[in-house]
Amino acid sequence: MTATDATEHDPPGEPATSREPATPGASTAVVAPRIDPRPAPGATPPQAPPLIARAAAELVGTAGLVAVVVGSGIQATELTRDVGLQLLANSLATVFGLGVLITLLGPVSGAHFNPVVTLAEWWTARRGGPGAPGVTLREAAVYVPAQLVGAIAGAILADAMFGEPLVKWSTHDRSAGHLLLGEVVATAGLILLIFGLARTDRLRFAPVAVASYIGAAYWFTSSTSFANPAVTVGRAFSDTFAGIAPGSVAGFVGMQLVGAAVGLTLVAVIFRASAPAR
Repeated sequence: MTATDATEHDPPGEPATSREPATPGASTAVVAPRIDPRPAPGATPPQAPPLIARAAAELVGTAGLVAVVVGSGIQATELTRDVGLQLLANSLATVFGLGVLITLLGPVSGAHFNPVVTLAEWWTARRGGPGAPGVTLREAAVYVPAQLVGAIAGAILADAMFGEPLVKWSTHDRSAGHLLLGEVVATAGLILLIFGLARTDRLRFAPVAVASYIGAAYWFTSSTSFANPAVTVGRAFSDTFAGIAPGSVAGFVGMQLVGAAVGLTLVAVIFRASAPAR
């Protein structure tokens, strides 16, 4: 029985205590109140830090994410000519890096690092949907530019670390229709995962779940799962393994927004709130 349950069943005025038998030689401890899980993508902290701190966390987190994606791509191409091994190295680095960033910065900003997550959370809160508290329009208007600036800075940083031109537009065309479909699928799945976790009160698993999903989507989607407008823009600044030609950016971002809408629709259908008992 959790402390929350105990509080509901104890007489008024009496503290909730553990119902577990005492361990020999140990005193019976008072069970601390249950602490809500740490926020993760799709949720901001119950008592949010100042907006400037949250914006800084989004900027740094998105910069770190793009630096990991671009930097590991450059490293992989320098170590092997096998494209499969390059993608494996790139995806593994992204999984570990993203998990660390979400764990570190989730308690500050919710670790969105992604405009479609921020906008989806704002839309969900605006619609009064169940789940964790959402960002306001003002907060979203601060988060999204911070994410975009962070993504560009992360790409430039990765290029600098590997002696590449700091800004060189990518020539990697990704405008084919099947790649655009891949972005719809990747983004819809990401939104379904994040807000599904929020609806079922399991956001504490987000660092592992979100990182694992992105790692898998590298391989099961034709686009290698950008699923993030800020990251897409940032990767256009690097003519390396992870880059995307500027002419392909608009199509990817448009399909990511479509994917976000599809994901929210799936959340509403699958995790429909139970009707109140009559």
